Amino acid sequence: MLEQRGSGVLLHITSLPSPYGIGDLGPAAFGFADCLAAAGQSYWQVLPLNPTDMACGNSPYSSNSAFAGNILLISPQQLLEDGFLFKDDLKDAPHFPKERCDYDTVIPHKIKLLDRAYHNFKQGKKERREFEGFCSLNSYWLEDFAMFVALKVRRFNWAAWDKWDSPLRDRQPGALEEVRREYHEAIEREKFFQYLFYKQWHALRQYCNGKGIKLIGDIPIYVSYDSADVWEHSHIFKLDENKQPAYAAGVPPDYFSQTGQLWGNPVYRWDELKNRGYYWWLQRLEHNLSLFDIVRIDHFRGFVGYWEVPAGEATAVNGKWVKAPAKDFFCAMTKKFPDLPLIAEDLGIITDDVKEIMQQFGFPGMKILLFAFGEDLKKHPYLPHNYVENCVVYTGTHDNNTAKGWYEEEASAHEIKNLAEYLGHQENSRTVNWDLIKLALLSKARISIFPLQDILGLGNEARMNVPSKAHGNWQWRFLEQQLDPATIGSLKQLTVKSKRA
Repeated sequence: MLEQRGSGVLLHITSLPSPYGIGDLGPAAFGFADCLAAAGQSYWQVLPLNPTDMACGNSPYSSNSAFAGNILLISPQQLLEDGFLFKDDLKDAPHFPKERCDYDTVIPHKIKLLDRAYHNFKQGKKERREFEGFCSLNSYWLEDFAMFVALKVRRFNWAAWDKWDSPLRDRQPGALEEVRREYHEAIEREKFFQYLFYKQWHALRQYCNGKGIKLIGDIPIYVSYDSADVWEHSHIFKLDENKQPAYAAGVPPDYFSQTGQLWGNPVYRWDELKNRGYYWWLQRLEHNLSLFDIVRIDHFRGFVGYWEVPAGEATAVNGKWVKAPAKDFFCAMTKKFPDLPLIAEDLGIITDDVKEIMQQFGFPGMKILLFAFGEDLKKHPYLPHNYVENCVVYTGTHDNNTAKGWYEEEASAHEIKNLAEYLGHQENSRTVNWDLIKLALLSKARISIFPLQDILGLGNEARMNVPSKAHGNWQWRFLEQQLDPATIGSLKQLTVKSKRA
């Protein structure tokens, strides 16, 4: 997969500049692609594009669908240009902060604009044939997703699907057919929103690819319990007779947490998936490979062995490891997708059986420079001299502090000493971001990726996510003037020197 050296930037769509309170798929996204090309970059990595939920802090890793797109990312400017909105529709917008996403204000305003676009679509019948073609092509997930949202919002007042009337909870055919008739317009509305999202996304992808930029997507291994996926495919998850989770996903206690992590997602019935030819995962990968050039899979080790915790446990302590049919699974995936362009998120303690699967199928793993300087400077696997070529190095990820924030607020005296020794000079908070970017670029890793915050030299105030914090994450946005020609020029120069452009 990783045949040529290249580098790129990690930036989620929500973090782009926009006059509508949240980054979107409009002009700033195309402008950012231009900046990447000017800086000699080959990759743009984003976080999951699926719908988010205020109840889950708007995390892109908690969604009601593994297939649907986040309609908050639809560009009103693009809707105006495509004739789905008119100038009067964009009047009287709320005042939005420029440096963060104010979801409380953004969500009702965006939904109001999208409702207006749907009204205009119905009145003018514009792109009706294209819309119907999209619905037909995506019917395997779109029908049930649209029905799921319509039922959840309009009949059950946002209640989780397991609290619905049993005929609908259990998806009895007669009850579903009745819903299709009763909520026909509400279902079509949700489909139309998805049509808009994917129309805009594919236009952006085509533009990026035309500039020589590949898009890297992100797939969480698990899905949320209260999702269209679990409602529709409950047989592939470990649920009890009342369709409640029998087990929850997580990770065991370790050095960082005495009680482990209890994520709460339902775990897969791998025996059932295997019996059915892994159909749902094949669909999921095919869908994502139509959106991205490469996909990163979060918590890759869960394909080899996963930690399951009995329902009702308050922590992850009383879980157990369960084997998954990794070899059989990836044989099925690579039979369908012979050159499966997958990056394995293999952070943390990774056992030999996971390493064997990665090596057998040629999946590159990840290296994080911010984690590299706490121990022995000879042996740490995240130090550049220990890399194999088939890997992806990051200065940090969406879950870490920025390079500057780490240096100023988290790095120990020992780590700072080790970093200076490794660099061969004393760094400081104004230069540490470029020092780490240079290490990543000059390493033998085929791909090096840096969050935009590190390119801009921003501190803790620009952090995207603090995993232990329930709210206030996923809000950071950059200002257009921050990514200036001098910064782009510096990155281009370093990229050329490292033979990545």
